[in-house]
Amino acid sequence: MKNPKVLFAGTPEFALASLCAIVDSGIMPTAVLTQPDRPAGRGKRLTASPVKRYAQENGIDVLQPVTLGDDAVVAQLGALQPDIIIVAAYGLLLPQAVLDIPRAGCLNVHASLLPRWRGAAPIQAAILAGDETTGVCLMAMTAGLDCGPVYASEALRIGAHETAGELHDRLAVLGGALLARHINDVLAGKLVAEEQDEAAVTYAGKIRTQDAVIDWQQPAEVLQRFVRAYNPAPGARFDLDGLHIKCWKAANAGATTAPPGTVVTAGRDGITVSCGQGALRLESLQRPGKRAVDAREFAAQVELLGRRLG
Repeated sequence: MKNPKVLFAGTPEFALASLCAIVDSGIMPTAVLTQPDRPAGRGKRLTASPVKRYAQENGIDVLQPVTLGDDAVVAQLGALQPDIIIVAAYGLLLPQAVLDIPRAGCLNVHASLLPRWRGAAPIQAAILAGDETTGVCLMAMTAGLDCGPVYASEALRIGAHETAGELHDRLAVLGGALLARHINDVLAGKLVAEEQDEAAVTYAGKIRTQDAVIDWQQPAEVLQRFVRAYNPAPGARFDLDGLHIKCWKAANAGATTAPPGTVVTAGRDGITVSCGQGALRLESLQRPGKRAVDAREFAAQVELLGRRLG
């Protein structure tokens, strides 16, 4: 389709990769929808999203409604007469009134192989579950949560030591490439979307800070994935002298008979903690307000051997 009218809805870096991909392919959105500016950094200054900054730098109109449930906002979007609305990590639900606006519907770039891991945190969920593969999907949006039919998907393997941040970056690029490759066929009606298998659905709920607290009763293999899944946010953590210590990197460290949470080694060779099954070697740690350090340096700063971690 020549010169399609496209609205793009997205907010963080994951969305920016898709926006850049369609612009690079020759499709310039009529406007972008992105979340309102939020406080960020130590100074809590209002900060524009990556999508907004890119749009402003490239002369694309920016819309930042607080909600899409307002009749005036729906009317404003309808007046733009988009052929399609592309959504990638936008952060607001699209009501039916908005889904009905574009001729070719609304297309979502989702970071999982649907129907596995519908929901807000599919990248973290895939790592936590020990999935060997994940991927991205182009999904025709419906009123339900990530339950629309899928136009196209592409898989990739999850690295054995890959963090959620690293996997996020690879999936963002993959999603942008998949979108650019298929957007014209979706607009032209050449692609047929396939319904999801409802029997295979799993959900990845929104992550809360308390979800990242380490439970030393869990097997070391599970906790190694746990640390990777919550890097870079919110950061896997445990309690030490009333402080929340974040662990950014860890590895399996063999067997031990000590009670779970017991520090069995702490010194030049690093820090090893007994788990419900096996032991976990902590490799990178960070105290509140301090920089992250390797385990050897942390062990030199704090007396740990034999202590039980909370």
